[in-house]
Amino acid sequence: MSVISLIGPIGPLEIGIILLIVLVIFGPKRLPELGKSLGGGMRNFKDSVTGKDDDEDESPQIEAASTTAVPTEQREATPVERSGDQS
Repeated sequence: MSVISLIGPIGPLEIGIILLIVLVIFGPKRLPELGKSLGGGMRNFKDSVTGKDDDEDESPQIEAASTTAVPTEQREATPVERSGDQS
């Protein structure tokens, strides 16, 4: 016998009891914050599963900024130190 067959299905009474316990533990002031973070996590999970990302809109801007050439007069020369054997 599996554990689920011993416990049975979760009905509205059990869900109500669980919600009441959560309310007692966290209090009414923190419940909206917990719901907001849970909803945001579920939204991020759904977006990652479906392939939707907000980063796709930002990637052309990043690529355009990285291809901009900087004149050699404005670049700062920094000496490169090598670690290891120095003869």
